[in-house]
Amino acid sequence: MTQVITPAVPDSALADTVLTRLTGVYPAAGDPFRAQEMVAYMKGVAPFLGLRTPERRALSRTVLDGLPAPDEADCTAIALRCFALPEREYHYFAVDYLRRHVRRCSSAFLPVARTLVTTVSWWDTVDHLAAHVVGGLVLADPALVSDMDEWIADDDLWIARTALLHQLRYKTATDAGRLFSYCLLRSAHPDFFIRKAIGWSLREYAKTAPDEVRAFVTHNTSRFSPLSVREALKNL
Repeated sequence: MTQVITPAVPDSALADTVLTRLTGVYPAAGDPFRAQEMVAYMKGVAPFLGLRTPERRALSRTVLDGLPAPDEADCTAIALRCFALPEREYHYFAVDYLRRHVRRCSSAFLPVARTLVTTVSWWDTVDHLAAHVVGGLVLADPALVSDMDEWIADDDLWIARTALLHQLRYKTATDAGRLFSYCLLRSAHPDFFIRKAIGWSLREYAKTAPDEVRAFVTHNTSRFSPLSVREALKNL
């Protein structure tokens, strides 16, 4: 297993500006009552400021107004500094920012993405990082598939879930053999989030290759949980 690298936060004037603006406007617009509702809905994974998604993204646009596009160091600094803040809305900002600028990041950004996946891990950030950030990096650099082969076997269920979901948006570019092998490898996993991810990844690929997914699931039904099977075949 490759040693996990903990990335350092690089110097970034852009990150300085973004974080100063962000921590100025986000808290001022928060709603403490709504924040408690959001904490309860997200099972207490993190504190919230109480910003609804539409208003949060509107504030984000004001934060970024007039600022230049980032380079990879800027993306790294902004993401890591946002995830170091306790309130979940800052994590959402980082994920949105990376989704927008993932093409500015090289394969060297993967350790940063891994750090984000394993920081205050829950589906609300992990799934977007998997499909839009990690998936984008791997699609741009096929050499990273070897990292996914390691991630799928990781003891951290969120790293394994990311490997299962990283091809979610690939459609015809999906490596079906790898997807199917990942699903089989973790088919006996007891956790809901892995079983759900198996079904979700297969259901999404079924939009592109329904016959292949149906045949695969039918042949291996006994190896999968009922949840995985139900999710995989939901639209077939």
